[in-house]
Amino acid sequence: MRQLLYTIRFVPALLLTLACSAHDIPNDVTVQAFLKPEGQRLDLLVRVPLKAMRDMDFPERGPGYLDLARVDLLLPDAAILWISDFIELYEGDTRLPRRPQIIATRVSLPSDKSFGSYEEALAHVTGPKLPADTNVVWNQVMFDVLFEYPIQSDRSQFSIHPGLARLGLRVVTALRFLPPGGAVRAFEFTGDPGLVRIDPRWHQASLRFVELGFFHILDGTDHLLFLLCLVIPFRRLRSLIVVVTAFTVAHSITLLASAYNFAPDSLWFPPLIETLIAMSIVYMAFENIVGASSVQRRWMITFGFGLVHGFGFSFALRDTLQFAGSHLLTSLLSFNVGVELGQLLVLVLLIPALELLFRFVTAERIGTIILSALVAHTGWHWMIERGERLRQFRFQWPEVNAALLASAMRWLMAIVLVAGLMWLVLTLLRHRAARSADSKAARIG
Repeated sequence: MRQLLYTIRFVPALLLTLACSAHDIPNDVTVQAFLKPEGQRLDLLVRVPLKAMRDMDFPERGPGYLDLARVDLLLPDAAILWISDFIELYEGDTRLPRRPQIIATRVSLPSDKSFGSYEEALAHVTGPKLPADTNVVWNQVMFDVLFEYPIQSDRSQFSIHPGLARLGLRVVTALRFLPPGGAVRAFEFTGDPGLVRIDPRWHQASLRFVELGFFHILDGTDHLLFLLCLVIPFRRLRSLIVVVTAFTVAHSITLLASAYNFAPDSLWFPPLIETLIAMSIVYMAFENIVGASSVQRRWMITFGFGLVHGFGFSFALRDTLQFAGSHLLTSLLSFNVGVELGQLLVLVLLIPALELLFRFVTAERIGTIILSALVAHTGWHWMIERGERLRQFRFQWPEVNAALLASAMRWLMAIVLVAGLMWLVLTLLRHRAARSADSKAARIG
């Protein structure tokens, strides 16, 4: 009986679908949504452009105006076919009903600003509808709908999979979650982000960011080439530990600084960092060609370039820090763990491959020059291309004020701390080298 009722309910929409000519897929679609648990219900307020409801012919009157009285009858079916059927909501590990209760639907003018807050949006969607004689066309209006899901408690852990990428070629979903008695949490997704835990536990956020860091280092060609330059002259694990550790510590410092808004937010800063990353690759490659320096010099240079690469990592994290919930520091450290795991995998593969290359294919010195020249050629082209993009920005000296001075003091303190750490490490290395030399001399004597 229930299946029969559903079939009868969707007959008008199916008939319109068969009778209509398909509309073009819109290029850019912005979806606005509010998610608010309250008591034993979960309200989902959604606004999408009506033009994203393709394969449906909306009744018109006069010279192409929407017949709002007849359109209202189709909106509940459109809400299910195009929105709720492609949104998965979970309370803990339990999926909420696929087809929730539809509380209200309406067509809104594009000039309406009620979705600026949940209260205004709720009052608008449940309030009086547009007069039937309003002259609007179908591809210039918004479609608002209020869904209601049954839940066990508004204090539960909720997750959402907003599979709305089918609404357009590029779909951006702006979601705001309103927990009971807590601050609003804002999310923005492009396309299909997969399952999103709205308030993740620390271990859930940690696992997600370990995975992000691991695959980011494997997908980052510039970081991989830099790592290759580090490995070519020093293929012994003992030597590489010092160099790679310096790189890890350095990029962790700037990654944390950027995440806590200590980095410049000017438009010229990202292309500057990308250009400096390319320059770091070129420099390391040329250093390998002319003859690699000692481990001590190499780790110091690597530390400096690691500070630059850390800002590059932070750019990749800008859109994903929203998934950290209240565990920002944990997520950042987990991302670094993922990066190090990725680097370890690269080292495990690179070191034996280079050993085989230098043993059976070419002499070590010639092989080092050839590989480094190829890396330098690639890095040089990147440096030129990124430098051209950087030149499009006009640098302006910041205004000297209290905020600038406070930021400068924070960076000065960080520089002093880093310098102190470098001095401490250098001192320990020198003492270790001196003890090693003394013990060797004692054995000889």
